[in-house]
Amino acid sequence: MNGGPSGFSNAPVAKAFVIASAIFTVFFGIRGRSSKLGLSYQDIFEKFRIWKLILSIFAFSSTPELMFGLYLLYYFRVFERQIGSNKYSVFILFSTTVSLLLETVLLSLLKDPTANLLTSGPYGLIFASFVPFYFDIPVSTRFHVFGVHFSDKSFIYLAGLQLLLSSWKRSIFPGVCGILAGSLYRLNFLGIRKAKFPEFVSSFFSRLSFPSSIGSSPRTPSRNVLGSVSTHPGRQTERSFPASIPPLEPPEEAIATLVSMGFDRNAARQALVQTRNDVNAATNALLEAQSH
Repeated sequence: MNGGPSGFSNAPVAKAFVIASAIFTVFFGIRGRSSKLGLSYQDIFEKFRIWKLILSIFAFSSTPELMFGLYLLYYFRVFERQIGSNKYSVFILFSTTVSLLLETVLLSLLKDPTANLLTSGPYGLIFASFVPFYFDIPVSTRFHVFGVHFSDKSFIYLAGLQLLLSSWKRSIFPGVCGILAGSLYRLNFLGIRKAKFPEFVSSFFSRLSFPSSIGSSPRTPSRNVLGSVSTHPGRQTERSFPASIPPLEPPEEAIATLVSMGFDRNAARQALVQTRNDVNAATNALLEAQSH
């Protein structure tokens, strides 16, 4: 289980977030300020360092946290491929905002004078993503190691557990806040699952993300039914498909994408056939079939 094709194909928002997180972490690490990025009661309620709230969304405070965090952010790009960049942007904003609010409430209740009581990093987004991961990503492979039952999802859970316990209570608190934020999103709190940004917001991330050839294949010119390449890019020709022509066989890459999300291969192929090889529509159809 790898979350789909390698690279950030069809996941520009996740790509932008991963790049931003890596840049912020490395920048503050070079300046020797990583250990000062955590949140404390004095920072928020006495010194009013609101800027630390913003930085805590992106920058990890240590290299091990960065490694496991980026791995999980990279894997969870699968959700952007499932729900689209627009709704995934809403999910990021909602999960990070709610988790920060919960962390702020926690600091106000504890009033602990300990410096950097809560570690920094996108814990809200990462652990909010574990909620749809648990409910919506099916197990495709099961195996046993010394009599212990494992699945292909176990490695993601183990990486999440390592990140959750990386700084003990400093990381446990933000992780729990992220899980609560993900649960509120799944419960459609205030109708958040239907919310969308203006289209230019999600397209902004597509322009912001640095171009990458990893995992993305060059686009090939579209062909008509007879197989001839269109020589007039400015002219769109509409053709009706005769009823006698059987549906096109789904490309192997599209089937592999759905299989990597945990769907059965035969079900993935049938869904692609029914949706004329539209991966997004096929994903929605498979998820809808699983919910019944």
